[in-house]
Amino acid sequence: MKVGLIGCGAIGTALARMIDSGEAGEAELSWVYDLRQECCRRLVAGLKKKPRILRRADEVYENRNANIVVEAASQEAVRQYSLGILRSGKDLVILSVGALSDDELLNRLRAEAQKRGRRIYIPSGAVVGIDGVKSLALRKIKEAELITRKPPSAFKDNEYLKGKKIRLTGLKSPKAIFRGTAREAVKLFPASVNVAAALSLAGIGFDGTVVTIVADPRIKRNIHEIRIRGESGEILSRSLNVPFPQAPRTSYLAALSAARMLKNLSETLQVGT
Repeated sequence: MKVGLIGCGAIGTALARMIDSGEAGEAELSWVYDLRQECCRRLVAGLKKKPRILRRADEVYENRNANIVVEAASQEAVRQYSLGILRSGKDLVILSVGALSDDELLNRLRAEAQKRGRRIYIPSGAVVGIDGVKSLALRKIKEAELITRKPPSAFKDNEYLKGKKIRLTGLKSPKAIFRGTAREAVKLFPASVNVAAALSLAGIGFDGTVVTIVADPRIKRNIHEIRIRGESGEILSRSLNVPFPQAPRTSYLAALSAARMLKNLSETLQVGT
C-alpha cells in the first residue's frame, strides 16, 4: 500500500513516523506535499525511509507512486484536492472531515468515488464510540450530542470568538463558548471539532447533531463526550485525549486513528464495525 500525504504539520508528521516505523501495517509512505516546503523537508529528515517531496500541487494527481492519499492539512485542502485525487484513480483518507459539512462537496465526492470505483475513508479521530453510533443509526436515532472541552489555549486566534469579543485570557472557570448544530460548529471552529463531523456522518447528520464547546482552564487534555439516544438503545462515551504540544487544538488520538485505519486496510482479520 503506497501512501501519499498532504499536510506536514503536527498530525501529518506523527502519522508519517508511524508509517515509517511499521505501526500502520503494510503502508509505505511514497510522497509528501505541503504548501510550506520547509515543513516537508523537516518531516522527511526525521524518517528512515525518505519519501519524495512534491513541489507542485498538480503532482498530487500526476504522481503514480501512491494508491491512497491521506489529507492531514485543513478543510481548505479537502475542498482543493479531494476531487482531483479521486479522478486520478487514488483512494482518499480525510482527516479534516469538517469540510464535508458542505453537502454539495460531499455529494460530488461520493458520486466521483462511485464512478471511479474508489473509496473515501474517514477515521474515527479523537472520539470513541463511532462503531456503536453507526450500528445504532440502522434504527432511528432520536438525539445526538457532542460536548467538547478543551483548554483555552486550544481556541487561540479563533475568528468567531474574536467577532463575538469573547476573551479567554485569564479564564478561571469553565465557559461554554458555543452551542449549536454540528454544521455551524465545524465552520466556526474548523481546527477544533472535526470530531463533530465524524459523529454527524456516522449518525443523524450535521443539522441533527448538537455540539457544545467549552473552554475549561482546569484541564490539560481535550475531552469529548458523546451522548446518543435511539430506538435500539443509548450510547454514552467519554475520551480524555493528550493534545499535541505544538498543536493543542488537535488530539494525539486523531493521528493514531488514521494509522489504525491504514493498518486495517492490510489486515485479514477485521475487528469492529
